Amino acid sequence: MNLAASPRPLGPPDTRLFTFGCGYSAGHFVSGLPVEEVVGVTTRSLEKAKGFAARGLQPFLFDGTGPGEGIEAALAETTHLLVSIAPGEEGDPVLRQYGELIGSGMPDLQWIGYLSTVGVYGDHGGEWVDETTPLRPVSKRSRERVEAEADWLLLARRRRVPLSILRLSGIYGPGRNTFENLKAGKARRLVKPGQVFNRIHVEDIAGALRLLAARRENAIVNVTDDEPAPPQDVVTHAAAIGGFDLPSEVDFDSADLTPMARSFYGENKRVGNARLKSLGYEFFFPTFREGLAVLKP
Repeated sequence: MNLAASPRPLGPPDTRLFTFGCGYSAGHFVSGLPVEEVVGVTTRSLEKAKGFAARGLQPFLFDGTGPGEGIEAALAETTHLLVSIAPGEEGDPVLRQYGELIGSGMPDLQWIGYLSTVGVYGDHGGEWVDETTPLRPVSKRSRERVEAEADWLLLARRRRVPLSILRLSGIYGPGRNTFENLKAGKARRLVKPGQVFNRIHVEDIAGALRLLAARRENAIVNVTDDEPAPPQDVVTHAAAIGGFDLPSEVDFDSADLTPMARSFYGENKRVGNARLKSLGYEFFFPTFREGLAVLKP
């Protein structure tokens, strides 16, 4: 679902958004905007580019290894820049290819948004963290995120342009949720005593982005729900309201997991969202219960 009955403008008629990495989260945000407000979106896939074009959006191919054809001209018209591409060992691909242009060109630039992760906080043994908590990432991908955040902060300060860094928790929504796993027979009730995760519905990511971009906020915010919960509780709830058989419990220590899946369980924290609420944001789905209720098959 998209809660917007029809696309709503982000700002005045001269607002122009460019999005690096129009995937699940950024794509949901873009889908709620008038197409004339979106100057361009990037993708690595020619097939996805054709899909964007069919919706009236201007797609650009960009894989981070070099500049993309036509992107520089589009950035020259951009007022709002959204970055939703993960960094790698060589740093942030957008900064690597367009950092100089963003830092000293783009005459109409008014705001930058960067989608990050709550993984930058690392492991806190189940304790609460907020945006003032020191960053101590555990995984390699989270360490790369911390470095990318720092690089974007430096650019924004030098450029004197507002930057919103959105630290996202576990993302779910249409096509990506516990019901899909239950239907596919892939849902498991992994039990690791004391383990909790925060989650965020993709509609609330889009809503937070709209607020921050429209107001051109200069802020770091956790975009996360109100109720960090054990993962097995979410599966139990989804099975109950969706009419699925309840998967058996599986002990985490003996579970067959990929190294990446196991690494997620190496970070245990409760993430607060008070700063986002203080900016006036009201959640569509404050907990996984409200979020799953609208996704129920």
